[in-house]
Amino acid sequence: MKGILVVAHGNREKETGAIFDTILSMVKVQLPETTIEYACLKYSDRTIEKGIEALAARGITEITIVPYFLFVGKHLKVDLPYMVAQCAPKFPEIQITIGEVLGIDQRLADILVDRINNSG
Repeated sequence: MKGILVVAHGNREKETGAIFDTILSMVKVQLPETTIEYACLKYSDRTIEKGIEALAARGITEITIVPYFLFVGKHLKVDLPYMVAQCAPKFPEIQITIGEVLGIDQRLADILVDRINNSG
């Protein structure tokens, strides 16, 4: 079975977890057959390892990590692969791959245009 682990940077602000939960609830409405969890690289107890554990507990054997990032930088080139490599031996039955960042996408530009138009 396949599952998705959406990984964000994380934030010290308390409402960050609730915001991420809400966003993923919206995603799950559009992908009801997809098993999705999330994790943060920093500032959260929702670690990569806990995200993988949660998916493994649901019978997932293939995980695609989807970075909730706009750009590729140190966190995605170094930190995320390192964290996954640290966790992988604990889950030998699970194949883990890292997907693409949000990057260049017209839908993101459309959101930015909306924010600009509604900024005052």
